[in-house]
Amino acid sequence: MVSAATALGLTAATLAAFAALGVRYARGRVGGVEDFIAARDSAGLGATTATLVASVMGVWILLAPAEAGAAFGGVSAVLGYAVGEALPMLAYARLGPRIRELIPEGHSLTEYALARYGPVMYAFVLCVSVFYMFVFLAAELTGIASAFHLIAGVPRWQTAVLVGGFVLAYTAYGGLRASIFTDTVQAAVILPLLAATAVGAVLALGGTGVVYERVVAADPTLVDPTFLDGLRFGVWVAIAILGAELLNQTWWQRVYAAEDAATLRRAFPTAAVVNFVVVLLAGLFGVVARGYVDLVVDPTSPEYNASVGFFLLLLEAFPEALVLAVTLLALLLVASTADTLFNALASVVTADLPRLLDEPSDRTLTFAARGLTVVVAVAAVLVSLRARSVLRLFLLADLLGAALMVPLLAGLYSPRASEPGVVAGGLLGAGVGLAFYPAPVVRGPLSAVPLLGDALPAGSFLVAFVGAAGVSAATTLLAALVAPGRFDLDRLATAIRRLDDPGTGAGARTDGGGDD
Repeated sequence: MVSAATALGLTAATLAAFAALGVRYARGRVGGVEDFIAARDSAGLGATTATLVASVMGVWILLAPAEAGAAFGGVSAVLGYAVGEALPMLAYARLGPRIRELIPEGHSLTEYALARYGPVMYAFVLCVSVFYMFVFLAAELTGIASAFHLIAGVPRWQTAVLVGGFVLAYTAYGGLRASIFTDTVQAAVILPLLAATAVGAVLALGGTGVVYERVVAADPTLVDPTFLDGLRFGVWVAIAILGAELLNQTWWQRVYAAEDAATLRRAFPTAAVVNFVVVLLAGLFGVVARGYVDLVVDPTSPEYNASVGFFLLLLEAFPEALVLAVTLLALLLVASTADTLFNALASVVTADLPRLLDEPSDRTLTFAARGLTVVVAVAAVLVSLRARSVLRLFLLADLLGAALMVPLLAGLYSPRASEPGVVAGGLLGAGVGLAFYPAPVVRGPLSAVPLLGDALPAGSFLVAFVGAAGVSAATTLLAALVAPGRFDLDRLATAIRRLDDPGTGAGARTDGGGDD
């Protein structure tokens, strides 16, 4: 086992190096709030692709996909997870240019929701988006703290505070520009390191033939790509990831940070391919772990440990040098995602401050953005100290995202989509999803409601996510067909303005999305 002192020393040195890089790069480049939260038109093809890849690849890829492979259906479940991570990138290859065309001076999906639909949809989107991103951030810190505790016995609070503090140091100073730059460097280090880890792991375990034989001996269904349980998991988890990522402010920021629409059309598909391969490789480690480690894969068991299957395999079969390499990889993974989420969460609120304050200055907005980044970081560290699961932290937020993705994005294409219709679609979709959602965190409270508890159907993640997405999409479509008015999509370009525009003030984005 790696010593706690070695792990902490490695953590501090690695994070300090990236903090120094981020601060040095951002010096003189953050002239105001627009630079801090939008970094508009500043990233070329290479930087855009790198930040898209690095922002996805949090420490969760060493936990959640491996858990799926070990406990939820083997290879077929891992394939579904990998497809789910690729789909949002492919969707944004089309959505990104459309967003830039309709809202050239935008910043966030929440200001779009307000201008396109109105205050009710705005509040709905704000709550779901912030909830998802904050859960993602807390899960990242939870994951890295759990990994270091398992590998080296480091107290969880020490890891969470160290990671959160160093990442905050350069994110609060340099904003999105610093995040994109460090993402580029991190991607350049992470991808070769991940490839080397995979190759080293296979060699350490005896080669591909030996690995396959041991997995088959443990459970032959793990390597069956047509295994029905795995396919079911793959379908609903792909919908879950797609829904959540389409409401992730991270990608809306990068739509504007990219140099132009052509950059988006090339960068997002490239990132989709890379993300698919990375998640596939990471998930296969969970399948392999079943052949080498005594994993408890029954999620109802108090001894359940599939969520750390990758790290248990690491400690069981790998030399210390490889353990240290993966420790470094885990650090880079969490840093590349945490800085992105710190800035994304702060930017959602900052973009809306001109509606709440009386003609705030650019300096005031920049100060507020930095202050909000600190608040987000501290809150996430505190939550991570109490959380323990990683995969399940995402599921409820994913369900709400699946129910809201079509209603939100319909307004980019259909002038007949209206606030009553999309809100109804989101609520009905969420209602269906929650009714079938099998996890105790939802089913317990619902079961306690008189009359409602007895009427609840049998729980199923597949039905919950397919139902949430399908019902919300169908309701939104039907409402658009019967809507009496039409929204002029060209209004979005004038309703949403730069934050440093002298004409941007409390009245610039309060009229909502009425129909003509």
